[in-house]
Amino acid sequence: MKATALAHPNIALVKYWGKRDDALILPHQSSLSLTLSPLSVTTTVEFGVGNDAVELNGHTARGSERERVLRLLESVRASAKKELGPAKVVSRGDFPMAAGLASSAAGFAALAVAGRAAAGLLADPRAASILSRLGSGSACRSVQGGFCEWQRGERADGEDSFAVQRFDAAHWPDVRMVVAILDRGEKEVKSRDGMKHTVDTSPYYPAWVQDAEKEIPHAREHISRRDLQALGELCERNAWRMHATSMAANPPLCYLSSGTLALIQHLREQRKKGMPVWFTLDAGPNPVLLTDAAHEVAAEALARACGALDVVRCVPGGDAELKAEHLF
Repeated sequence: MKATALAHPNIALVKYWGKRDDALILPHQSSLSLTLSPLSVTTTVEFGVGNDAVELNGHTARGSERERVLRLLESVRASAKKELGPAKVVSRGDFPMAAGLASSAAGFAALAVAGRAAAGLLADPRAASILSRLGSGSACRSVQGGFCEWQRGERADGEDSFAVQRFDAAHWPDVRMVVAILDRGEKEVKSRDGMKHTVDTSPYYPAWVQDAEKEIPHAREHISRRDLQALGELCERNAWRMHATSMAANPPLCYLSSGTLALIQHLREQRKKGMPVWFTLDAGPNPVLLTDAAHEVAAEALARACGALDVVRCVPGGDAELKAEHLF
């Protein structure tokens, strides 16, 4: 009735941007990501204790934050088909919450794996991916390590919308992601609100869906060949196109800052000098640089020279896993 799991965040190389179903968190198009280590979130779940209680990074969760956790656990109870009682959840992350990395992805992936184990359910990456998606869409890509593809699916119930591992963390050990934290502030428009606004008002959105879906097989091919340049070029154009859809919304939605643009321009200049470094960018001002092990130190120096307040260097991460030690 008690279990603890650790999961890593991920960064999308082909972005998820927009839901076809808000309640079940079903995407309009598929996406593909790289799981990142050593960053992680650890979550302990215990059923049958007192009243439902949720603690996230040392504070008691309230409102929608609490409801998202409890909603996921209700699905665990339904799958277990037995009385589990109230649940206590404690979750802690070890990386900056304002880093531009989705801490919720790692958190809900860990919650899904720990919740299923605490309920006595067998380990099942597909079931855990579907379950974690109910808390945060990108969480479904953090259940397994390496390069994972979230398949959009077609069914209205979402049972065919889950992530599959295309390549494990050992496939490309030399690849690196360097997070450049230019701004630690809260986003004015949260990702889920920005997605809905873009879907509802951007005339570019249908083209985005079609284009992003077509990029998935290209991304898989580049990764299979460990072609850093081809993957880097794909990541950049996919990020630009995602942000273009948002800037075309009514009213326009822009997540980029002057510092973001300055760093991106500097990357172009360095590539002309032979440095293999590209960027991707989620809904926020903090770019993530794609490079290799031989150039990760130079990429960090470049980011700091462009005003990064902090830099987080990452390598391919592994699967979410159960841990013997609990948080309570």
